[in-house]
Amino acid sequence: MKTAQVYGNNIVIKDVEDIKLNNRKGAVVKVIGCGLCGSDIVKFKHKIVHDGAVLGHEIVAEIIEINSETDFKVGDKIVSSHHIPCFECTYCRHGNYSMCKHFKETNIVPGGFSEKVYLSEEHLKNVAHLVPKNISDEEISFYEPLGCCIRAIKRCGLSTGDSVLVVGLGSIGLIMAEGLKAYGYKVYGCDLIEDRINLASSRGIESFNSINLDEFSEIIKSKTESLGVDAVFMTSGADKAIDVAIKTIKMGGKILVFSSTPLSSGYPNNEIYYKELTVMGSYSPSPKDLKDSFDLIVSKKVNVSNLTTVYNLNDIQHAFDDTVSNKIFKAYIKM
Repeated sequence: MKTAQVYGNNIVIKDVEDIKLNNRKGAVVKVIGCGLCGSDIVKFKHKIVHDGAVLGHEIVAEIIEINSETDFKVGDKIVSSHHIPCFECTYCRHGNYSMCKHFKETNIVPGGFSEKVYLSEEHLKNVAHLVPKNISDEEISFYEPLGCCIRAIKRCGLSTGDSVLVVGLGSIGLIMAEGLKAYGYKVYGCDLIEDRINLASSRGIESFNSINLDEFSEIIKSKTESLGVDAVFMTSGADKAIDVAIKTIKMGGKILVFSSTPLSSGYPNNEIYYKELTVMGSYSPSPKDLKDSFDLIVSKKVNVSNLTTVYNLNDIQHAFDDTVSNKIFKAYIKM
């Protein structure tokens, strides 16, 4: 079977031995397609993974071999996430599922950018769902990334009628805004790229260019009774985005950190102290968050249509390059 493996500065297509179930519990699935996640880009660019690693985890697949106590069967089209918490450790008991050791150790094998992968019985029982016929493969591939967003929205603990600013309108920023809108909050967005601003605005998310921060902060104040937004969701990986958050947040507001930044800059201590701000992080979803994500996509309460550019597996290097250079919005690798 073909896999796309990391070797230095390149993604190389390699043939490896087919995966077999071999009496294990779980399933072998034929990957139909896999979304290219921002975390895949980070791991590739910053050489966080070893040579030979197969990236990818946003899979849509067909079951071709199965030994399971679930109701799944050969021929089923499913979507699955890649990590499963233990539900028993101190992190799970406190709701921090993505900090769980078992969560970090579980994964699909060898990775989503492969013609076939193995899913354990835990995957089938906790994070896999049957794909309905009314949803395209590209749409349902947003199941895991939207799940991450749903986790962040829940974690922020917003109140009915709250206003929210999403800083950064790439693929994650846009679906974060879509998720917030689906939950009934008043959502604004900002970015520096006009195409992203226009796309978000066309989907009912009032969005602005934040290159002139003073002007932009005045716009936000004019829409929030001069108070600022109740929460800022940081989906931009730029250090300067922190300035946007501090300039637009309401006193007593919340800043939800949903991205890493190159310089790992911190939030100003005195701003947090005197304004009684809450700064919190959110990382990956629990199975319940994923189920909520699945329901939102299937019901079309969150609009993820027409956001992807499709590449064949043999062109995966172009998908990485085009994503890094912002030529496309979101890549989907078709097997």
